[in-house]
Amino acid sequence: MRWILHIDLDQFIAAVEVLRHPDLRGRPVVVGGDGDPTKRGVVATASYEARRYGVHSGVPLRTAAKRCPDAVFLPVDKQAYEAASAGVMAVLREFPGPLEVLGWDEAFLEVDTEWPEEVARRIQTEVRQRTRLECSVGIGGNPLQAKLATGFAKPAGLFRLTSANWYQVLGDRPPDALWGIGAKTANRLAELGITTVRELAGADVTELADRLGPTLGPWYVRVARGQDRSAVVATPYLARSRSREHTFQQNLTDWSQVQAEVDRLARQVAVDVAAEERPAVRIVVKVRYAPFTTRTRGVALAEPTGDESMLAAAALAALDRFTPGRPVRLLGVRAEFAESR
Repeated sequence: MRWILHIDLDQFIAAVEVLRHPDLRGRPVVVGGDGDPTKRGVVATASYEARRYGVHSGVPLRTAAKRCPDAVFLPVDKQAYEAASAGVMAVLREFPGPLEVLGWDEAFLEVDTEWPEEVARRIQTEVRQRTRLECSVGIGGNPLQAKLATGFAKPAGLFRLTSANWYQVLGDRPPDALWGIGAKTANRLAELGITTVRELAGADVTELADRLGPTLGPWYVRVARGQDRSAVVATPYLARSRSREHTFQQNLTDWSQVQAEVDRLARQVAVDVAAEERPAVRIVVKVRYAPFTTRTRGVALAEPTGDESMLAAAALAALDRFTPGRPVRLLGVRAEFAESR
């Protein structure tokens, strides 16, 4: 039988740091910025011990320090995480079947077996023995089911989610429990009287197409039914985008300075795009106003390009879509590549 396994490394970044600093095992660990919680910045990841205090990705470092004053704060070390990820993916590639890498800490593996749990346990054992990292494995009949199953497997466990137990497990949960449906969409569905996965699965497809769009409406219903026709694609992982951002310790109030910073970030991104040897097709600018309101604006490029001047010009054009005048605490620029699938 064909099964899809979703392998997800548990608290990956924090786990890598604990391996580098064994004395931190069992303690709340927070990784973000340059590791100084008195400065502005956000949490990249937090160990399970820190998460119990409400510290999770995206929380301001200062807030994390207030919620968990005993936490150990560490700076982000991208190279260390990339190396650890490469080691795990090398282990997974030794298992038969196509492997689709989704990022540093997760991947899909398609296997032909009557005993998917046995394969999953072997994966966990090999990853643990050879990298000293723990992973959770979701098992499903398609990628959607496997991805959602992983949430019930954590930490370091297994869970099988198929059409047979889909509604038993998810039927009474809100729609945003599904992969690809966020809080805003859930609120729109609630306005239509749809508050559970079961209700969304039984919704009138034509009505949802009229209310939410001819593509998204029917897609939401398929997701609620656990249907996913996508295949595991065994191609090398390609980043969907490259980005740079900077948090300012003092708010920027001069818009000309904001423009200069966006230009600088865009030119840094251009270097990353050149290294990818793939042209960008869209530029997105992120502005986080004080105290903590974030907005994004993007522009499509006239043609795919990696030209530094053109990317910088596009970033400034995106910035023109913001209203100047409010204090700015963070700026970011993202170059997006064409979809590889």
